[in-house]
Amino acid sequence: MLIDLHTHSSRSDGTDTPAELVGNAAAAGLDVLAITDHDTLAGWDEAAGALPPGLGLVRGTEISCAVDGVSLHLLGYLVDPRHEGLAEEMSKAFDDRIPRAQAIVAKLAAAGHPITWELVLEQLEPGATVGRPHIADTLVALGVVPDRNAAFTDLLHNDGPFFVDHYYVDPVAAVQLVRAAGGVPVLAHPAASHRGRTVGEDVIERLAGAGLAGLEVDHRDNPPEARERLRGLAKELDLVVTGASDYHGAGSKPNLLGENTTDPGALEALLEQGTGAPLVRA
Repeated sequence: MLIDLHTHSSRSDGTDTPAELVGNAAAAGLDVLAITDHDTLAGWDEAAGALPPGLGLVRGTEISCAVDGVSLHLLGYLVDPRHEGLAEEMSKAFDDRIPRAQAIVAKLAAAGHPITWELVLEQLEPGATVGRPHIADTLVALGVVPDRNAAFTDLLHNDGPFFVDHYYVDPVAAVQLVRAAGGVPVLAHPAASHRGRTVGEDVIERLAGAGLAGLEVDHRDNPPEARERLRGLAKELDLVVTGASDYHGAGSKPNLLGENTTDPGALEALLEQGTGAPLVRA
């Protein structure tokens, strides 16, 4: 059984529509897929309505968090979309994306890069919300950088001169809100050091104490030596170990559907804890 628990659609920064995402997941041979767009549940209904036979859908989100100036992402699976507290916090982070993107574009333009807000908007798929990946795609289209990865490495990384901060949810509060919404919280790519600073084990221990359910260990951005350390920490803290692609679509990041997967027993452990939005099948 192939299970990929971290993917994005055009409702955040992916290139596939939710319907295309589930279709591509089935074509890739996946048995279970999670849709986890950033700070939104907007793609859930379309994905569920387009499910091919045989594909299971875990509905979730990826919540933008930060602690002590360090950014981290929390995957919230199986949450109740009607939970007001969680919806309010995600909305704050989601609504901050447009002014943040405008500020980044202004900084790039002031530094002499031939980018405008209008050109960035041309990169958006219908229903998508603008973000840094669309700025990266604009830079690619302009010939400033060769691809999206290069844009993030050279110009859009978190420690660079064009970085603009935005609203983050406190991670302990995010874990508690996901739990209150009947969901299951898993820390995404905890050792992705090439994205910027990562949190230490003390923070992960605090999150575990607040109700964290798992660690996304098998992810391309976690180096091999870090994966072994994370497996040991997960065992010590009684956390579920997951794996996923963090797929964003064709022509986007190089991540491929199913390149890292979650063990069926781990999925079962997550499903047993979730009460907000059950697994969906066609």
